[in-house]
Amino acid sequence: MAIPNEPVAGAPAAEAPKINTSVPTAEDKDKRKAANAALKELMKPVKIQLMIGRILGGLSGILAVAPYIALVWLGDIVFAAHKAGQLPDYDAVMDTVMFLIGAFFLQIMVYVVGLTVTHFADSTLTAHIRQLLVEKLSHAPLAWFSSTTSGRVRKAIQDDTATLHVLVAHAPVDNAAAIITPLALLIYAASIDWRLALLTVATIPLYIGFQAVQTKDMGAKTTIMDEHLANVSSTAVEFADGVVIVKAFGRTGEAHNRYQTAYKNFIRFYLDWVGPLLKVSATSASFIAVPLLLLINLSVGGLMVSHGIVTIPQVIVTSLISLVIPSSIDKILMITWSYQRAGNAAYRILETFDTPVLSDAGNIDQTLETYDVEYRDVTFKYDETAATPTLDKINLRLPQGTVTALVGPSGSGKSTLATMLARFQDPDTGTITIGGVPITQMRTQMLYRNVSFVLQDPQLVRTSIRDNVKLARPEATDQQIWDALTDAQIADDIRALDKGLDTIYGTDVQLSGGQAQRLAIARALLADTPVLILDEATASTDPDSEAEIQRALSRLAVGRTVLVIAHRPNAIIGCDQVAIIEDGKLAALGTPEQVANHPHMQKLFAPQEAK
Repeated sequence: MAIPNEPVAGAPAAEAPKINTSVPTAEDKDKRKAANAALKELMKPVKIQLMIGRILGGLSGILAVAPYIALVWLGDIVFAAHKAGQLPDYDAVMDTVMFLIGAFFLQIMVYVVGLTVTHFADSTLTAHIRQLLVEKLSHAPLAWFSSTTSGRVRKAIQDDTATLHVLVAHAPVDNAAAIITPLALLIYAASIDWRLALLTVATIPLYIGFQAVQTKDMGAKTTIMDEHLANVSSTAVEFADGVVIVKAFGRTGEAHNRYQTAYKNFIRFYLDWVGPLLKVSATSASFIAVPLLLLINLSVGGLMVSHGIVTIPQVIVTSLISLVIPSSIDKILMITWSYQRAGNAAYRILETFDTPVLSDAGNIDQTLETYDVEYRDVTFKYDETAATPTLDKINLRLPQGTVTALVGPSGSGKSTLATMLARFQDPDTGTITIGGVPITQMRTQMLYRNVSFVLQDPQLVRTSIRDNVKLARPEATDQQIWDALTDAQIADDIRALDKGLDTIYGTDVQLSGGQAQRLAIARALLADTPVLILDEATASTDPDSEAEIQRALSRLAVGRTVLVIAHRPNAIIGCDQVAIIEDGKLAALGTPEQVANHPHMQKLFAPQEAK
């Protein structure tokens, strides 16, 4: 089984992963529970700050009652003076107004302090999570990045941590205020008259009932929605990264297929979910419409005033309270949904934290005397539950300065075997040595001073051409970079760019597949490592680039211990030895002439002979 390659964006054979769009299942609800647990775990480092934010938010909710109390006092002063045929007492009015203003600004100040505390907590938590994610992924096997889309990595580090912002920076304060404020106002309304208190919430039971219908299964549905959005994000990044390559092959009509499928699946799911709720939402909104609330409170309150039960200021204030309570309920519902989305984000972040890492216990950092490569009883499984291993007790020696070709059917394990030399993954059992030193005992810097690789999918960074080429050798001079570009048959193309080496890849210019491949070869030339892994780089490039790439590879292989993953007969010509891998086992080993009669070799050369 070869390492699963990230597909070219838009390839017609590859469809966007199918995601469940049906009624939430028990599995979806289990995911919801797991997301809640993940969220709780992720928030532990800032739980004290969040608690402070909740306390301040609650205090702000209590203080929110003070202006309404002041309005009743003010109204009573004015109406009492009017009834007595006198002007209102100036000092009493000013004292009440100052109390109202002071209480209002005190509430705002407490609320802002609470938000300040939680925003600092959010900033700290986000930076901490991103640092841990980057640290974790820096130790992940390179094979993980081959099987994981760049969209997923970006979503975990950038989008998912950003999703936590509302939950950490706003929810503790807003949620506490949204819960305490209506309760405190309702208690105050009841202290005036219990009948007025009932009027303020007369339509709320109906509103909550319809909201309950809308929010049924919202947690599980939100989980499904986030899966769709993650898929859209992932395929969008794949499409953007691969559009130049697919255009080179004249496949522009199909290039957006995966992305199109992903967003159509999302739209279909979202409309099926939200569409039927629109009528319910409109009906529920009608129960808290301002005209209806004022009609109920002012008409019934007016009757109570006419019977001398309550005063006009009290009715006006409780009518205003009736307008505040529904908005608080809406805020609670929105924050609840934010919790659900943030829970899914937290779950994905913790999943990323669970990414397997390579052991970094090696402490050997020395200059090797020889550069023979040897695989000793190497066994490996991608899936521990698999009945048969991907590689089964492979023993293979690559003498220094020779070229060894790995051939075999697709999925035989040849790519896995080759990339193990660069620690894309480590064997379950057995060892791989260079110059007699196990690569797992080498420091990372030592390993990559001795091993470089050029694979079919060249990995370039969105930075300058200069920085892309000298990634493996930061101290390289411009002249050394140009020498490498010349040997890689790409120097003329770079000189033709307006900014030359300062051109930003992916921003100032989009390189074709062949150009990107030759730039990766230039990087390997500059690294000048004694051991080289080549995944036949011309197997998936356009014909115009093949000759240039082949010449660059020939220059790159001189004097090195080279392991080539061969997909076509041309890659075998001139090799010192050929290793045939079948079903994860070394089926044959010898010079091209010695293994020429092997069934796989005959099958490989058959199309060429037919021509």
